[in-house]
Amino acid sequence: MIIVTGATGQLGRQIVERLLTRVPEDRVGVSVRDPKKAQMFADRGVRVRQGSFTDATGLAHAFEGASQVLIVSVDKMGEECVRQHLTAIEAAVAAGARRILYTSQMGASPTSHFQACRDHAATEEALRACGVPFTSLRNGFYTTSALHFLGDAADSGRFALPADGPVAWTAHADLADATAAILADEGRFDGPTPPLTGGQLLSFDDIAAIATELTGRTITRATVPDAQFREQLTGQGVPVEVADRLLGIFAAGRAGEFATVDPTLAALLGREPLTLGTVLRERLSEG
Repeated sequence: MIIVTGATGQLGRQIVERLLTRVPEDRVGVSVRDPKKAQMFADRGVRVRQGSFTDATGLAHAFEGASQVLIVSVDKMGEECVRQHLTAIEAAVAAGARRILYTSQMGASPTSHFQACRDHAATEEALRACGVPFTSLRNGFYTTSALHFLGDAADSGRFALPADGPVAWTAHADLADATAAILADEGRFDGPTPPLTGGQLLSFDDIAAIATELTGRTITRATVPDAQFREQLTGQGVPVEVADRLLGIFAAGRAGEFATVDPTLAALLGREPLTLGTVLRERLSEG
């Protein structure tokens, strides 16, 4: 049985939906914190069990009978993040999984400027030491993050961010399709995958130009010093630690950590990946 964690999240949900087009529903199980939110999968014959990365006993039940376990990384950073991933890895090993898969990031490195990438590197190191074959999905930086930073610029006509670098922004939908393909073809990748990226390198200046074209109004991007951006965030109630971690994204971008375009994702999809413009157009049409 293929077990997917975090199956009610933005990425995990789409992975399960795509996986069900490739394998029978009785071969798919999900581990979720709140089984009620996964009722739509239970209705389709998917095994739904409660599991939390903070509860090793619960994970043992959720992972029971697993042939493969996909660990969808938690939405945290730092020591707690890595600790929870380690709990999930240990549970997958104890369940007898033949392979553990993990949603990492293309910039995973212990020396990254971005805390999340350092956390991914630490998790990958734990996977190497766990004694079970693993696949680390080196996902491109999510397009939704770019749209989040864009904020209300479609209405205001302006957004202000620190200096950045080119990024291979990548859609959740494409990564879900690719992950389902990899799960259905067990062992296709061993260890870290090549970067699973979109087909374009875009800076926020480029994104402003795309937004201008799509909206028909001029969207201006201003570049602000890191310190000013930090003050802006903390003034909105964002904790200093969180603000510094967000700044790490821009520092990593300036260092070229996300400036790679690789053909692997397109090969898995059998088509070109979705562009940021396509995703932004859909977002604008939703109102």
